[in-house]
Amino acid sequence: MRVSSQQETDIEKVYKMYADMLFRISYSALLSKEDAEDAVHEVFMKYLNRKPHFKSSEHEKAWLIRVTLNQCKDIGRRKKIRKYTPLDEIIESPKVKEDSIGILEQVFALPEKYKTAIILHYFEGYSIEEISSALKLTKSAVKMRLLRGREYLKKEMDKEGNDYV
Repeated sequence: MRVSSQQETDIEKVYKMYADMLFRISYSALLSKEDAEDAVHEVFMKYLNRKPHFKSSEHEKAWLIRVTLNQCKDIGRRKKIRKYTPLDEIIESPKVKEDSIGILEQVFALPEKYKTAIILHYFEGYSIEEISSALKLTKSAVKMRLLRGREYLKKEMDKEGNDYV
């Protein structure tokens, strides 16, 4: 496949804009740096091969997030994700502060649908509307996942005697 110099700059721009975010999303879903890198690589290969056309940059971002989440599910099915992740790997994760590691462990333990919504909203800073669009859910469904995820986290933190939430 031959790529023009204009296409190269467009692809580079998209990569620079979204690669870190997609890596964080992948890492949070897969709990493995190598698997997250593979997922991001596959997403950009799909982007390159399909050359999708988008209505807006928000549409493009939503497409990339959706494809990333689907790619993570595929990798998880193939590899049967390990249940144990050393704390050292979690600490190396991008944008993780030492005081948030306890909360982060609890977020990673959430059921997938709550974990995805919480990570996109609180760690990546997406609005409910953006999450709704990316996950193809109603706004009320996203709000409910955030609410239930927070309630689950609070319950787990209370059990452990932590007062993070």
